[in-house]
Amino acid sequence: MLSNIKITENEMKYMALLENMTGATIVDCIVDDDVVIFAVKKGEVGLAVGRGGEKIKRFRHMTNKQVEIFEYIGDPVKFIRNALKPAKVKEIRLVDRVGGDRIAMVSVETKDKGIAIGRNGQNIKKIRFLAKRYFHLDTIVIN
Repeated sequence: MLSNIKITENEMKYMALLENMTGATIVDCIVDDDVVIFAVKKGEVGLAVGRGGEKIKRFRHMTNKQVEIFEYIGDPVKFIRNALKPAKVKEIRLVDRVGGDRIAMVSVETKDKGIAIGRNGQNIKKIRFLAKRYFHLDTIVIN
């Protein structure tokens, strides 16, 4: 799914910088205002973050940007489950609607809904954006 994604020159620069600093394989980058979101190869989040977050802190200091790291997993269900951590996901169902929309219905533990959604909906907005970008999902519904 990543072959359809267009990466800007600016995003390429951030990707190269983080790869050189960490040795992690960066598969995607999104620059959004003062936040840079990276998708890294499965199993390489720790490598990208560094012990105690030292690599990310150094990247922030060099770029004056906040950083978020997601593990890219090619399966939408596994990707969503992983992206919602630490919220406990009970079930994820992918649904193709009559009008052609494709959605993910996600059931989380009641006590974890706030974690999944995030302050002002920031967590779920990012995950919806990434799920649309990678898997052409129109939305994610948390229940």
